[in-house]
Amino acid sequence: MFKKFKFNTLLLFIPLTSLVFCFNSPKNDDDKMSTIMVSVKNTLSYLHYSPKPINDAYSQEVYKHYFEMVDASKRYFLQSDMDEFAKHRTKLDDYLNQGDLTFYKLTIDRLYQRVDEIDKITQDILSKPINLDEDETLILEPKLKKNATNAKELSAEWKKYIKYNILQEMESLTAKEEIQKEKKDSVQKFNLKDTIKLEILTPEQKRLKATEEVKDLITDTFRRFKKRNKMDWFTVYMNSYTEVFDPHTNYYSPKNKEDFDTQFTGKVIGIGAIIQEKRGYLYLGALTIGAPAWKSKQLSEGDKILKVRSKPNEDPVNVVGMLSDEAVRLIRGEKGTKVTLTVEKKDKTIKEVTMIREEVAIEDTFARSIIVSSKDGKKYGFINLPSFNADFEDEKGRNASDDIKNELVKLKAQNVQGIILDLRNNGGGSLTEVGDILGLFMNTGPYVQVKDGNGKIQTLKNKTSAPLWTGPLVIMQNELSASASEILAGAVQDYGRGVVIGSPQSFGKGTVQTFVDLNRFLNTNDDFGSLKLTIQKFYRVTGESTQRKGIESDFKMKDFFTYAEIGERYDDYALAWDKIPAVPYQPMNYFTAQALQKDMEERLMNNKTYQLVQESAQWKENLDKEESISLNLTKFNEVMKTRKAQIEKFKVLDKFNNGLVFTLNPDEILREKKDEVFAKKSQNWKKNLQRDLYLQEAVIIASQLK
Repeated sequence: MFKKFKFNTLLLFIPLTSLVFCFNSPKNDDDKMSTIMVSVKNTLSYLHYSPKPINDAYSQEVYKHYFEMVDASKRYFLQSDMDEFAKHRTKLDDYLNQGDLTFYKLTIDRLYQRVDEIDKITQDILSKPINLDEDETLILEPKLKKNATNAKELSAEWKKYIKYNILQEMESLTAKEEIQKEKKDSVQKFNLKDTIKLEILTPEQKRLKATEEVKDLITDTFRRFKKRNKMDWFTVYMNSYTEVFDPHTNYYSPKNKEDFDTQFTGKVIGIGAIIQEKRGYLYLGALTIGAPAWKSKQLSEGDKILKVRSKPNEDPVNVVGMLSDEAVRLIRGEKGTKVTLTVEKKDKTIKEVTMIREEVAIEDTFARSIIVSSKDGKKYGFINLPSFNADFEDEKGRNASDDIKNELVKLKAQNVQGIILDLRNNGGGSLTEVGDILGLFMNTGPYVQVKDGNGKIQTLKNKTSAPLWTGPLVIMQNELSASASEILAGAVQDYGRGVVIGSPQSFGKGTVQTFVDLNRFLNTNDDFGSLKLTIQKFYRVTGESTQRKGIESDFKMKDFFTYAEIGERYDDYALAWDKIPAVPYQPMNYFTAQALQKDMEERLMNNKTYQLVQESAQWKENLDKEESISLNLTKFNEVMKTRKAQIEKFKVLDKFNNGLVFTLNPDEILREKKDEVFAKKSQNWKKNLQRDLYLQEAVIIASQLK
């Protein structure tokens, strides 16, 4: 289920000036899509690291991948549709070469037709009493499912799907009751003020309430589906072509590219508010302290957004019923420009609020540190790095290496005895940031080799010989640590500069991507989007590729992801592992892991919490692999009862405390007093860190590195 993760490592500059395709400016959307198809095909063929022949075999792979993305659950298309589509199975290569939209338009037009039909079918199903006593089974595994042969079978399948959602919602209501009851019992036990209203619903009341919830969910799903721009589906269609080359080669529409850039740089020009979508209406979510929405003192979380005036001289746009991402694009704009929101407050008053757009940092993108004190009073610096962010366009923009440097300065001032750098869930980012970060921990030297499609090998070196931290270094990783994370962990390991602790192996993404703007090949000012293209593979200084194999931890600790199919090796279209000659480098061998490995293995064997985590992870993975489930209320409740008994056994994990003490840096302690949102985030962060068994082991390892 965790198979399709996308990670990105980009280079600053890739020379592509020798490639030119000439097209006339397209006149309409069809012309535009046709032009994009041909441009994507040419770019793939000429610039991809390992180009595939565009032939019938390729066409069949694209066909298979396309339907895995469009209707993997086989809940929309009829078998007659699939029979009709199958006539094109070996023609998709020809359509790509010619920019022919025949197959795309046939499938997407049919999809919208089926959605209209299914919308009516589901409304009819939900307008009548639903019998939960019938002995029916829903197949959960898509590979075991078949497309419906007619409208009657399609209706029966959707009825099962609706029943399943109702049963799940009823179970959710029961769980909420149990939580409320536990809270009430706890309040009464300790003679605290009891303000908890306990409402126990009868099974019939639960059924009715759950049915209404599911009805709203289904209605909203189809409403949003129908509002989706068909160009969004064209992006899906193009990615069925690109991802068969390799999973990290993707077509980005202009708005998808904008979203990528926002995440990559960690900043957005806007008002600093989350936009939430609920049942056809848009609401303001949390406001960023210090951002325009917060500074206005007129907006608050929960305000309903009615209109957005994107520019002072334009009419406001009614956003009721609009998709949230469309409204967000109206609110975003150029720095220093005005945007006006018309909102309905909770007291039903209408207010018009004008703000000046500003640059708002997405702080969850950036590195953050905290001081960790062990039971013996020794202090260690913990740095969490969510991504290797970089801002190539703004010299004053933030990047990962500067952030890490700033955190190290703060931690050194607190006299920490070791640094733990957390790269768990870090999917990568800028390749050059790796070298700059390594320069904070070691002297100059090669850290990665990069090979292009022509076999040319380039060695990238850390150019700094004034490391900021020369003490113990522990890298934490898991199965979602990928790309730039793997280069950094691999270099630290190869030089013996530190040790790696975590999952048996990381994700295994050993490829380099760059963005190619399709406009550069077209005679037009329109934006045709971009192709994120795999143009190189990277290798450790030892010559070993990280592709598919990833980085093997020095200290292996299995986690929840270990038992799932996560990693490049599980992707059908991932490039192969290989090896090139090693580059000369001088290992430092500051720290060796071998002497400490046996001690950790013994600790984990006797650690009941760790063993319970393994049992829980395996149990959850087995649940994910279940192929069917009963839709009979009695049988479904029996299944839930069995699951609850198992969950009860694992509840102790939520109460685990690693015994470590966490202290914010002095500047953040001051900020907590002024910024409620930051204070709440910090509180939650510390709570999660206190439950982190893996961090407990990392601290022990750091204390043993001499």
